[in-house]
Amino acid sequence: MHGSRIAAIGHYQPARVLTNEDLAGMVDTSDEWIRTRVGIRTRHIAGPDEPVDELAAHAAAKALAAAGLGPADIDMVLVATSTAIDRSPNTAARVAARLGIPGPAAMDINVVCAGFTHALATADHTIRAGAATRALVIGAEKMTDVADWSDRGTCVLVGDGAGAAVVEACAPEQEPGIGPVLWGSVPEMGHTVRIEGTPPRFAQEGQSVYRWATTRLPAIARQACERTGITPEDLAGVVLHQANLRIIEPLAEKIGAVNAVIARDVTESGNTSAASIPLALSKLVEQGALPTGAPVLLFGFGGNLSYAGQVIHCP
Repeated sequence: MHGSRIAAIGHYQPARVLTNEDLAGMVDTSDEWIRTRVGIRTRHIAGPDEPVDELAAHAAAKALAAAGLGPADIDMVLVATSTAIDRSPNTAARVAARLGIPGPAAMDINVVCAGFTHALATADHTIRAGAATRALVIGAEKMTDVADWSDRGTCVLVGDGAGAAVVEACAPEQEPGIGPVLWGSVPEMGHTVRIEGTPPRFAQEGQSVYRWATTRLPAIARQACERTGITPEDLAGVVLHQANLRIIEPLAEKIGAVNAVIARDVTESGNTSAASIPLALSKLVEQGALPTGAPVLLFGFGGNLSYAGQVIHCP
């Protein structure tokens, strides 16, 4: 196969919004403290009757509608998530059942905050190999299920949501719309971001993550651009994992994407882990902030201290 492209994208967030003022009534914090340290104003919170696969299916349905496609047009479903409660059926199979997709390959990918960009690369590789022709690639998280609501350092960060992309094979005359992935990890530092225990709880060593993200990752992100044959100055957009505004802004500056629109959806959505990149990208597309076909860097990083990035053509 010649390559693949993102044909359409969609997103979904639960209706309930949790403000910084709401959190100040739950833990020892304040709106000023949260804004100063992480840049977040609000986050969306799913209810007990809204599982991860439901969030994922809503986003996927919107992406399908935007692409003008139906369930029967999809032959692969990949869901990047680290917050699914059940092991089997996996989230991808449940999304396929909700949408009525007949007989797809259905897999979950758990690379936490870098999950969507790993899943996008996996779909691209699968289509290039001829093992699929059209895939739904979804990032979906219910981070509030794993939040420690007594820990003001982490509970103020998290939100719930999903984003989805329809990825399809390019025609022979089309330029590939998903560039080569650059991915890797720092396993010996995996303890710095964790979702573990019974019940599982999210915890992190914030300063270690901040130093790693702002010092190690800019060069890696620039290499992802080089693999596509462009410079950071050529980028129209940069969509980083929406972890913390104090990480996003210096990282984007050090990458050198001086002409790019920088996604800052963390301010209204919080950290939605694997959902954050497709969620932020979908909003920029919906707002008309990025022209169709423009080069956009997607770069996920975080849990496991894993990272993955690629340059795409904006759908």
